Amino acid sequence: MLVANRGEIALRVMRTAKEMGLAIVAVYSEADRASAHVAYADEAYLLGAASPAASYLNVDRLLETAVRSGADAIHPGYGFLAENASFARAVVAAGLTWVGPHADAIDAMGDKIRARQAMIAAGVPVVPGGTEAVATPAEALAAAKEYGLPLALKASGGGGGKGLKVARTIDEVESAFTTARREAEAYFKNPTIYAERYLENPKHVELQILADKHGTVVHVGERDCSLQRRHQKLYEETPALISERVRKALRHAGVRAAKAIGYDSVGTIETLVAGDDFFFLEMNTRIQVEHTISEMVSGLDLIREQLRVAAGEPLGYGQEAVEFRGHAIEVRVNAEDPAHGFAPAPGTIAAYREPAGFGVRVDSAAAAGTTIGAEYDSMIAKLIVWAPDRPQAQSRLRRAIADYRIEGVPTTLSFLRALNDAPAVRRGNYGTATLETFASGWRPTNGLAAAKQESNPAAPPDDDVMRVEVNDRLFRVRLLDRPAGVTGTARRSAPKPAGKARSGRTASGNDVVSPMHGAIVELQAAQGAAITEGQVVAVIEAMKMMNEVRAHRAGTVAKVHAAKGDTVEANAPIVTLE
Repeated sequence: MLVANRGEIALRVMRTAKEMGLAIVAVYSEADRASAHVAYADEAYLLGAASPAASYLNVDRLLETAVRSGADAIHPGYGFLAENASFARAVVAAGLTWVGPHADAIDAMGDKIRARQAMIAAGVPVVPGGTEAVATPAEALAAAKEYGLPLALKASGGGGGKGLKVARTIDEVESAFTTARREAEAYFKNPTIYAERYLENPKHVELQILADKHGTVVHVGERDCSLQRRHQKLYEETPALISERVRKALRHAGVRAAKAIGYDSVGTIETLVAGDDFFFLEMNTRIQVEHTISEMVSGLDLIREQLRVAAGEPLGYGQEAVEFRGHAIEVRVNAEDPAHGFAPAPGTIAAYREPAGFGVRVDSAAAAGTTIGAEYDSMIAKLIVWAPDRPQAQSRLRRAIADYRIEGVPTTLSFLRALNDAPAVRRGNYGTATLETFASGWRPTNGLAAAKQESNPAAPPDDDVMRVEVNDRLFRVRLLDRPAGVTGTARRSAPKPAGKARSGRTASGNDVVSPMHGAIVELQAAQGAAITEGQVVAVIEAMKMMNEVRAHRAGTVAKVHAAKGDTVEANAPIVTLE
């Protein structure tokens, strides 16, 4: 089997496939030659340059590689081509087994407008909004008047928060529409936008579906995925914290929806829950990033079941055989700077040690020396914990985060530890707006407290730590400035004081600077142009995210330092104002 993906999901698929006796073919880009998934596979083939378009999205090259390697099947993982119906059809046409749902199901759910229409026909409630494309700013304004504010303008061919913009006032509608279309075209090559009412702080709850090719559909419980920033999930748990009435109705509707489109693989029904009401949001026709926590509470290996289904095997069991036990939580450990808007922070991991122990699982392809490149997403690892109940799971997560050591790049770990202890998260009464509200007031721990967190007693000595015994008691002292005459191995730079960001700020005297390393996909300033405070000067793509760079003050553009298509570093000036 050829795994048409990279990183932790490629490894995740490969491990189960090896247990099932399959030989594994890996593919890689020039940037991924030394990656863990390449070393793990039985064979590996170069696709092309680092950019996804030249490698992991190159359909012809993938199919050629499958034939060349003698593969019988292709597993797409998630992201890239996992929900591409044309690719699924091409795989089947090449005489290979497609490990995923049939292409018609991908088509039906991949286009969000068609998906809404299908769910309405199946009697599944949807978020109030339209079932036709919104083609112009005027139509977007009309939708705002019909469905009310705030209004969500969403890419019909998208997902994961890309191509989604929210207008909270009438004045914001045109800008939100334009930006959503731009992102939809950039990410999905499909600028189609639709409108629906934006629900304030609902719960984002998704249902894990598992179906075979013989008409059997079961669910594997629901997950609460409400804790998100920029519509990207960071903290997920199961079972979801919803009423039993909603749980029962949502499970029933999700299975009904899957049967309505003849679904035949693993998949996820995503919904929004507000009080005792729930609304269909979209269906992901692939294995989901957070499938891990459903596995932890059910005991099912969802990749194994997916492979069995693809081979034509019946599930061999019904809903009554799927039992749930305990509570599981997953957090996403990303190379991002939470203190500065979760700015992507590509770089090389200098030191890496994963937590372990009962009920702890880490899905990752990282190690010391791994480079987190700007070409792909920022995820380093998924940290998953299981315990008999939620309080124990949260305590276990707190301990596991404290045991996790990653140096060389900023990560979300310290933020996730604080989020886990936030009152709303402890109580479980959080929604989709909770994390960003919490993040706006969160600051990294500094001073002595930071040193205490970093010098975990379980940590082995490193080049920045001196071991000292006083009255037979061992102390570990972190060195900020090595005293003269103290010898040892070459040490790394001392930790930067809290509050010093790797990523830059948009305000820097007369310069409007890039807050991160990335590519300029849009430049909206020309020499001599008048700029107002808060105006978008450029749009930078970094780690699969579009980031608007806004002017920190009004002025006239005296000099333009970059052009559309250029790659810029963090803190590099884009324009200078006078």
